[in-house]
Amino acid sequence: MKSILRPISLVVAVAAGIGGATSIAEAAARRGDGKITAPLTHTELYNLYGQRSWIWKQGAGYFSVRQRRFTAWSREKGAPSYGVGRWFITEPGKLCFTADWHAKSGSAPATTCFSHRKRGGVIYQKREPDGEWYVFKHARPRSGDEFTKLRRGNYVSDRLETIQARIGE
Repeated sequence: MKSILRPISLVVAVAAGIGGATSIAEAAARRGDGKITAPLTHTELYNLYGQRSWIWKQGAGYFSVRQRRFTAWSREKGAPSYGVGRWFITEPGKLCFTADWHAKSGSAPATTCFSHRKRGGVIYQKREPDGEWYVFKHARPRSGDEFTKLRRGNYVSDRLETIQARIGE
């Protein structure tokens, strides 16, 4: 089981490496001067992720609204893997996805969560539990915003099927 955890943890690390933290974004997200950020609502998160694919550096994850199915693929460090599971909203501003990740060396479950807060038109995000806040989407989205990597549609299925066939699970 340990041999599969390393490749699987690399896939999960894809999500950890998304975006970049800045002290300005972290300070703004934690602000205590009466201009405190507010968590995104259930509806806002659902509309932000539902029926979209999150394109990562070495893969992608798809958030289907049908049964809240989550599917993903990765080629982190050249090792193909895929995940199948569910996505869900646990508390205001918090989105999670859980999946069984499969690689040549076996499979293992993993859950990844992100918190989201907003202030004005800016959305901040951090990976739970230990990530740092960063600007996910500026009021006027910029080309470097992580938000721009959320694309309407399923950019996962074709690659997922290819990787499933290659791995043989």
